[in-house]
Amino acid sequence: MRDHSDTRARIQQVALELFTEQGYEATSLREIAERLGVTKAALYYHFKTKEDIVGSLVQDRIAALEAMIEWAGAQPPGPRLRREFLERYAEELQQGRHHELIRFFERNQTALRDHPKSAQMRDCTFRVIDLLTAPDESVVMRLKASMALLTLHATWFVLQDPAITDGQRKDASLQVALELIETAAPAPAGTGQA
Repeated sequence: MRDHSDTRARIQQVALELFTEQGYEATSLREIAERLGVTKAALYYHFKTKEDIVGSLVQDRIAALEAMIEWAGAQPPGPRLRREFLERYAEELQQGRHHELIRFFERNQTALRDHPKSAQMRDCTFRVIDLLTAPDESVVMRLKASMALLTLHATWFVLQDPAITDGQRKDASLQVALELIETAAPAPAGTGQA
């Protein structure tokens, strides 16, 4: 069983690298098999199509998010949950290959726009944003929660300097994300409130 999951993970990693380097449409299953040093038949044992590989990558990410959402649903709502959720989320992003997956999606937007797993991923992301905001909170606070989440993802693209470590990226993005959700929303202009 362990060997099966190791092989599956190797296939996902190599496919992700090729899809990002060459483009999803330009990469064939044969090229993935060649880079892995296996036959196409061995690759077919795990994945029949490129869509299956992409689906498995996104499903793994969705499963991780679902587990975090389930954990958060059992916690009392409020600022402490927001903070702890973002800390866990940042840690999970660094542990997995999430930034590689996001880079792949960014470089292959046209080819993947209608992939059914893309819609599932968007829905899951919106559930996380809902989790970070109470139903009665302002539009400003909802936007701040969205931007906090985006910050945790964007750090992998914005901070490209090779001298910056992954740990520094995570710490910087988490600091900004927490500042966003912990800052009270200002009163709307023209209300006379400070």
